Amino acid sequence: MTAKKTKAAPRPYHHGDLRAALLAAAEAELVERGIEAFSLRSVAKRANVSHAAPAHHFGDTNGLLTALAADGYRRFVAHQAAWEDRGGTEPAARLIESGLGYIDFALKNPALFRLMFGSDRPGFGSPELYEASMAAFNQIVAANAAVAARHGRKPSDTDVEATWAIVHGLADLLSNNRLYRLGTLAPKARDTILRSIIARNIPD
Repeated sequence: MTAKKTKAAPRPYHHGDLRAALLAAAEAELVERGIEAFSLRSVAKRANVSHAAPAHHFGDTNGLLTALAADGYRRFVAHQAAWEDRGGTEPAARLIESGLGYIDFALKNPALFRLMFGSDRPGFGSPELYEASMAAFNQIVAANAAVAARHGRKPSDTDVEATWAIVHGLADLLSNNRLYRLGTLAPKARDTILRSIIARNIPD
Protein backbone atom coordinates (compact mmCIF):
# COMPACT_ATOMS: atom_id res chain seq x y z
CA MET A 1 0.00 0.00 0.00
CA THR A 2 1.44 3.34 -1.07
CA ALA A 3 1.65 6.00 1.59
CA LYS A 4 -0.31 9.14 0.80
CA LYS A 5 1.93 12.12 0.21
CA THR A 6 1.37 15.04 2.52
CA LYS A 7 1.10 18.39 0.79
CA ALA A 8 3.80 20.76 1.99
CA ALA A 9 2.50 23.65 4.02
CA PRO A 10 3.03 27.12 2.54
CA ARG A 11 6.16 28.86 3.72
CA PRO A 12 5.15 31.10 6.65
CA TYR A 13 6.06 34.75 6.43
CA HIS A 14 6.69 37.11 9.25
CA HIS A 15 5.31 40.58 8.61
CA GLY A 16 8.69 42.06 7.74
CA ASP A 17 9.67 39.08 5.58
CA LEU A 18 6.49 39.36 3.52
CA ARG A 19 6.96 43.07 2.94
CA ALA A 20 10.54 42.50 1.79
CA ALA A 21 9.47 39.61 -0.43
CA LEU A 22 6.78 41.73 -2.05
CA LEU A 23 9.17 44.61 -2.66
CA ALA A 24 11.70 42.22 -4.24
CA ALA A 25 8.97 40.73 -6.43
CA ALA A 26 7.74 44.21 -7.35
CA GLU A 27 11.20 45.27 -8.47
CA ALA A 28 11.62 42.11 -10.54
CA GLU A 29 8.21 42.72 -12.10
CA LEU A 30 9.13 46.33 -12.87
CA VAL A 31 12.38 45.26 -14.54
CA GLU A 32 10.78 42.50 -16.60
CA ARG A 33 7.45 44.01 -17.61
CA GLY A 34 7.77 47.75 -17.10
CA ILE A 35 5.47 50.11 -15.27
CA GLU A 36 2.70 49.91 -17.88
CA ALA A 37 2.09 46.20 -17.29
CA PHE A 38 2.79 46.33 -13.54
CA SER A 39 0.01 44.84 -11.39
CA LEU A 40 -0.54 43.64 -7.84
CA ARG A 41 -1.75 40.26 -9.10
CA SER A 42 1.46 39.67 -11.05
CA VAL A 43 3.57 40.70 -8.07
CA ALA A 44 1.64 38.33 -5.79
CA LYS A 45 2.14 35.47 -8.24
CA ARG A 46 5.84 36.20 -8.51
CA ALA A 47 6.18 36.29 -4.71
CA ASN A 48 4.13 33.09 -4.41
CA VAL A 49 1.62 34.64 -2.01
CA SER A 50 -2.13 35.20 -2.09
CA HIS A 51 -3.54 37.79 -4.48
CA ALA A 52 -4.73 39.81 -1.47
CA ALA A 53 -1.31 40.06 0.18
CA PRO A 54 0.06 43.08 -1.76
CA ALA A 55 -3.16 45.06 -1.28
CA HIS A 56 -3.19 44.20 2.41
CA HIS A 57 0.31 45.66 2.88
CA PHE A 58 0.35 48.51 0.35
CA GLY A 59 -3.27 49.36 -0.42
CA ASP A 60 -3.11 49.50 -4.20
CA THR A 61 -0.67 49.42 -7.10
CA ASN A 62 0.50 52.98 -6.58
CA GLY A 63 0.98 52.27 -2.88
CA LEU A 64 3.31 49.40 -3.73
CA LEU A 65 5.19 51.52 -6.27
CA THR A 66 5.50 54.28 -3.65
CA ALA A 67 7.04 51.85 -1.16
CA LEU A 68 9.35 50.47 -3.85
CA ALA A 69 10.51 53.99 -4.77
CA ALA A 70 11.16 54.78 -1.09
CA ASP A 71 13.21 51.60 -0.77
CA GLY A 72 15.05 52.59 -3.93
CA TYR A 73 15.97 55.99 -2.49
CA ARG A 74 17.32 54.40 0.68
CA ARG A 75 19.50 52.06 -1.38
CA PHE A 76 20.49 54.98 -3.60
CA VAL A 77 21.72 57.00 -0.61
CA ALA A 78 23.71 54.04 0.74
CA HIS A 79 25.21 53.40 -2.70
CA GLN A 80 26.31 57.01 -3.08
CA ALA A 81 27.75 57.07 0.44
CA ALA A 82 29.85 53.98 -0.30
CA TRP A 83 31.23 55.60 -3.45
CA GLU A 84 31.79 58.89 -1.65
CA ASP A 85 34.05 57.15 0.85
CA ARG A 86 36.33 56.19 -2.05
CA GLY A 87 37.22 59.88 -2.30
CA GLY A 88 39.01 59.78 1.05
CA THR A 89 38.95 63.00 3.08
CA GLU A 90 39.21 65.60 0.30
CA PRO A 91 35.75 67.21 -0.12
CA ALA A 92 36.05 67.76 -3.88
CA ALA A 93 37.12 64.15 -4.46
CA ARG A 94 34.29 62.92 -2.26
CA LEU A 95 31.76 64.99 -4.20
CA ILE A 96 33.02 63.63 -7.50
CA GLU A 97 32.88 60.04 -6.27
CA SER A 98 29.39 60.62 -4.88
CA GLY A 99 28.37 61.77 -8.34
CA LEU A 100 29.84 58.63 -9.85
CA GLY A 101 27.88 56.59 -7.31
CA TYR A 102 24.72 58.37 -8.46
CA ILE A 103 25.45 57.40 -12.08
CA ASP A 104 26.49 53.85 -11.17
CA PHE A 105 23.20 53.27 -9.34
CA ALA A 106 21.25 54.40 -12.40
CA LEU A 107 23.24 52.11 -14.68
CA LYS A 108 22.75 49.11 -12.41
CA ASN A 109 19.06 49.80 -11.66
CA PRO A 110 17.61 51.60 -14.71
CA ALA A 111 13.99 50.55 -14.18
CA LEU A 112 14.05 51.49 -10.50
CA PHE A 113 15.84 54.76 -11.27
CA ARG A 114 13.14 55.72 -13.78
CA LEU A 115 10.44 54.91 -11.23
CA MET A 116 12.16 57.13 -8.64
CA PHE A 117 12.85 60.09 -10.90
CA GLY A 118 10.66 59.81 -13.99
CA SER A 119 7.27 58.43 -12.99
CA ASP A 120 4.20 60.05 -11.48
CA ARG A 121 2.97 56.74 -10.05
CA PRO A 122 4.77 56.94 -6.68
CA GLY A 123 3.06 59.29 -4.24
CA PHE A 124 5.57 61.81 -2.94
CA GLY A 125 2.98 62.93 -0.40
CA SER A 126 3.78 59.70 1.43
CA PRO A 127 5.90 60.47 4.53
CA GLU A 128 8.06 57.41 3.85
CA LEU A 129 8.85 58.41 0.27
CA TYR A 130 9.25 62.09 1.08
CA GLU A 131 11.74 61.34 3.85
CA ALA A 132 13.71 58.91 1.68
CA SER A 133 13.87 61.27 -1.32
CA MET A 134 14.86 64.23 0.85
CA ALA A 135 17.71 62.17 2.32
CA ALA A 136 19.01 61.73 -1.23
CA PHE A 137 18.78 65.46 -1.91
CA ASN A 138 20.39 66.33 1.43
CA GLN A 139 23.31 64.10 0.52
CA ILE A 140 24.04 66.37 -2.46
CA VAL A 141 23.63 69.43 -0.26
CA ALA A 142 26.06 68.06 2.35
CA ALA A 143 28.70 67.15 -0.24
CA ASN A 144 28.51 70.64 -1.74
CA ALA A 145 28.62 72.21 1.72
CA ALA A 146 31.86 70.40 2.49
CA VAL A 147 33.45 71.70 -0.71
CA ALA A 148 32.24 75.25 -0.05
CA ALA A 149 33.50 75.15 3.55
CA ARG A 150 36.93 74.17 2.25
CA HIS A 151 36.92 77.49 0.38
CA GLY A 152 35.63 79.46 3.35
CA ARG A 153 32.08 80.01 2.14
CA LYS A 154 28.60 78.56 2.28
CA PRO A 155 27.14 76.58 -0.62
CA SER A 156 24.68 78.40 -2.84
CA ASP A 157 21.51 76.93 -4.27
CA THR A 158 23.20 77.21 -7.65
CA ASP A 159 26.07 74.96 -6.50
CA VAL A 160 23.66 72.25 -5.43
CA GLU A 161 21.40 72.56 -8.48
CA ALA A 162 24.34 72.53 -10.89
CA THR A 163 25.80 69.40 -9.29
CA TRP A 164 22.45 67.65 -9.34
CA ALA A 165 21.73 68.66 -12.93
CA ILE A 166 25.11 67.40 -14.13
CA VAL A 167 25.13 64.02 -12.39
CA HIS A 168 21.44 63.36 -12.99
CA GLY A 169 21.70 64.32 -16.63
CA LEU A 170 24.65 61.98 -17.11
CA ALA A 171 22.88 59.19 -15.20
CA ASP A 172 19.68 59.57 -17.21
CA LEU A 173 21.43 59.74 -20.58
CA LEU A 174 23.72 56.79 -19.89
CA SER A 175 21.01 54.57 -18.39
CA ASN A 176 18.88 55.21 -21.49
CA ASN A 177 21.81 54.54 -23.87
CA ARG A 178 21.83 58.10 -25.19
CA LEU A 179 25.53 58.85 -24.67
CA TYR A 180 26.68 56.38 -27.28
CA ARG A 181 30.44 56.99 -27.18
CA LEU A 182 30.67 56.97 -23.39
CA GLY A 183 28.38 53.95 -23.22
CA THR A 184 30.73 51.87 -25.35
CA LEU A 185 33.81 52.55 -23.23
CA ALA A 186 35.13 50.19 -20.57
CA PRO A 187 33.94 51.26 -17.09
CA LYS A 188 37.37 52.53 -16.00
CA ALA A 189 37.79 54.74 -19.08
CA ARG A 190 34.18 55.90 -18.87
CA ASP A 191 34.51 56.87 -15.20
CA THR A 192 37.68 58.85 -15.90
CA ILE A 193 35.74 61.00 -18.36
CA LEU A 194 32.77 61.29 -16.01
CA ARG A 195 35.04 62.48 -13.21
CA SER A 196 36.40 65.23 -15.43
CA ILE A 197 32.86 66.34 -16.39
CA ILE A 198 31.65 66.47 -12.79
CA ALA A 199 34.82 68.25 -11.67
CA ARG A 200 34.12 71.18 -14.03
CA ASN A 201 31.48 72.43 -11.61
CA ILE A 202 33.75 72.20 -8.55
CA PRO A 203 36.03 75.12 -7.59
CA ASP A 204 39.74 74.41 -7.46
